[in-house]
Amino acid sequence: MKGTMQYSVALTHSLHKEATKHLLRPDGQEDLCFALWYPSRGNERFTALLHRLILPGEEDRLVRGNVSFLPSYFERAVVEAIRANAGLAFLHSHPRVGWQGMSRDDIKAETGIAPSSKGATGFPLVGLTLGADGSWSARFWVKLKPKKYKRHWCSNVRIVGSQLAITHADHLNPAPRFKKELARTISAWGEKKQADLARLRIGIVGAGSVGSIVAETFARMGIKRITLIDFDRVEHINLDRLLHATRIDAFLRRPKVSVLARALRKSATAEKFRVDQLQRSVYEKEGYRAALDCDVLFSCVDRPLGRSVLNFIAYAHLIPVVDGGVRVETTKSGKLKRADWKAHIASPERRCLECLDQYDPGLVSADKEGYFDDPKYIQGLADNSLKQNENVFAFGLNVASLEVLQLLMMVIVPLGISDAGAQLYHFVPGKLDVSDMNKCDENCFYPGLIARGDCTGIKVTGQHKHK
Repeated sequence: MKGTMQYSVALTHSLHKEATKHLLRPDGQEDLCFALWYPSRGNERFTALLHRLILPGEEDRLVRGNVSFLPSYFERAVVEAIRANAGLAFLHSHPRVGWQGMSRDDIKAETGIAPSSKGATGFPLVGLTLGADGSWSARFWVKLKPKKYKRHWCSNVRIVGSQLAITHADHLNPAPRFKKELARTISAWGEKKQADLARLRIGIVGAGSVGSIVAETFARMGIKRITLIDFDRVEHINLDRLLHATRIDAFLRRPKVSVLARALRKSATAEKFRVDQLQRSVYEKEGYRAALDCDVLFSCVDRPLGRSVLNFIAYAHLIPVVDGGVRVETTKSGKLKRADWKAHIASPERRCLECLDQYDPGLVSADKEGYFDDPKYIQGLADNSLKQNENVFAFGLNVASLEVLQLLMMVIVPLGISDAGAQLYHFVPGKLDVSDMNKCDENCFYPGLIARGDCTGIKVTGQHKHK
């Protein structure tokens, strides 16, 4: 956590509602509570994932004037954190709106418990303030030396669930100054929502036919930072469906991420646009940690292993994953019989990718071992969806469009609607089905991983064998 490490906090929408109900009192007084958190460490960002509130009893704090807690309440919170192998967070409310600073009393309270919290749990104390409008601000208290702690402000606080609501620290990640090229984009939903969208760090896993179109869309929409993760290279067989790829790229077998990043720098409309490119699989440690630096991820992969890793990230690390896919069937004579494509978002309060039947968990191990590069193995599979070359550009274009719209709905929340449901489009006969089933199957274990981050005890990375 040195150098340019950024800090962040994320919590589920249900936990946010619970905290808001307690902290924003009807009598207008400030209130407080403690919470447990687990770490999520990316390459550049350290996120505290709020896991559970430790609510006080009436005898645990004084709620007149500046709210304060009694030592016995802090001691109970520390004991619970130790038992859960979690970090400790201190939450309190302010009567003002927006991102909150800290008063002298706030600083005194948090610096007073930072040493004990760090010593007991091994994690830094995380402080959060809830504004009257439901906006959060947050900071980490990082130990420099004995009895010396430094405050590191978080760049954002993310609320994840049916919608994605983010409070940004303007002094660390200011709202962008919009250029005239974005006038029509802004006219659709206003400057505030555009500022929220522009400051999202969007990760695109898979820089192929769908991923390249998604990336191009967001670059032109004014997104400031995009991360591309893909281990593959351009081949001649890709040229009928890979945006921006040329024959010379295929001849030289250039990395897909390099070809796409080059094009995005030319078409981006945001000031100080940045695109990060990583020629890795999300299954590899470098690709996985890069994914954890993002606010939202697009799953533009077609194999079980990549989807299983992204599914894990969506729940354990509270990073929404926008996913989709195409299935094409032809007659024996080679004529088009059917073409279906779908789009949906995996996140807490929504159905996971496994329960949406987006991958078969029984095939994940085979994918790890590299069997999916063996044509004989693929032909032997019962599921013929893995046997066909389905990335027709026209179909991929529509999948990308649905995926982009899924995220826009989640962030913009037009007319209060944040969840478009799992969408399935049938090219034949031109019909859109929508499923609003938000809960996973009863025996699904992914909801049990919510906000556990690096502390699930499950290893999801390894050596990639498809290079």
